[in-house]
Amino acid sequence: MLLYFDNSVLNRPFDDQRQPRIWLETLSFSLVLTLVEAGEAKLIRSPIHDLENDRNPFALRRRWVEKCLRLAAASIALDESIKSRALALEQSGFKALDAFHLACAEAAGTERFLTCDDRLIRRYSGQMIVESPVAFTINLM
Repeated sequence: MLLYFDNSVLNRPFDDQRQPRIWLETLSFSLVLTLVEAGEAKLIRSPIHDLENDRNPFALRRRWVEKCLRLAAASIALDESIKSRALALEQSGFKALDAFHLACAEAAGTERFLTCDDRLIRRYSGQMIVESPVAFTINLM
């Protein structure tokens, strides 16, 4: 199974864990990472991960995200078709970075795109399943 995490998922462990939703998303993300490490799921990486991570002002978070992304089984390169799809997604109302993440994930043939962004989950209606880490782990059962 091919997975793509956006940076909201990768940074979730650094959010306020006293909030039940954030704690559940972090716990679910940790379970998904275990699947990736065990080879039961494959993570896809894109240059958008690096772009977004490089902008993070917190060194510890940047190192954590980089370590997670090193688990990726494959990395997709930006090309004109991805840029074109990202532009179309942006014109339909997605934020630029979200549009690029989605376009990269689609181009890689990702089955599941994990995000903590409710708006992105509600708005996307494309070829892959876009869901929260919690929904993903529940659906595994």
